[in-house]
Amino acid sequence: MARMDIWTYRDATLSGETLAGYDVEAVDGTIGKVGEATAEAGSSFIVVSSGPWIFGKKVMLPAGVVERVDHDEGCVFVDRTKDEIKSAPEFDESRYLEPGYLDELGGYYESAAVGRAFEEPL
Repeated sequence: MARMDIWTYRDATLSGETLAGYDVEAVDGTIGKVGEATAEAGSSFIVVSSGPWIFGKKVMLPAGVVERVDHDEGCVFVDRTKDEIKSAPEFDESRYLEPGYLDELGGYYESAAVGRAFEEPL
């Protein structure tokens, strides 16, 4: 199986979509709203204003965690849990475009997916 690029949307039609303002649903509930979304080849992401469940923190999610988007409902569905997102490296507005920061964040989300795969029953 080919390795998924964590910084690329699974759905190629999202490359030009504006997702700002959409609600964001983790696998176990709502996490907030998209404040910003990019569609740069190989470095796409969404920034989510998480609201009160983690005290108004902003989190950056690589585009590869976006499972699907429901444009009629204005909702982005991601394939990570609230705890995985809450435990992610802090969103750093001064570094978020630096390759080292993207590597750190991408590595975190890739390892979270691998860890969950081992927990799922066969």
